[in-house]
Amino acid sequence: MKIEYLELIEIFVETGISDLDKLQSAVGEGDTEKAANAAHSLKGAATHLGLMEFHEVTKEIEEKARNDRMEGIAESAQALKKKLEEIAELARG
Repeated sequence: MKIEYLELIEIFVETGISDLDKLQSAVGEGDTEKAANAAHSLKGAATHLGLMEFHEVTKEIEEKARNDRMEGIAESAQALKKKLEEIAELARG
């Protein structure tokens, strides 16, 4: 069971990096719809893996983007990237 969970975490990290890149790109373009979609994808994956701190930040980003409020999203995305790196490091053991 632990090995399966770690494999899921590895997949989460890989796809999370891609989704975070999409999120950061959307923020740079001022595209709230793309930002919300990227955050939604990250949120769902984090929820399924029980990564609730990650879930809460992505939920906040998604809500802001859906309400056309981009302020603070770039900083939150940067914090998520660091958190994702920490998760990857823990998964490697």
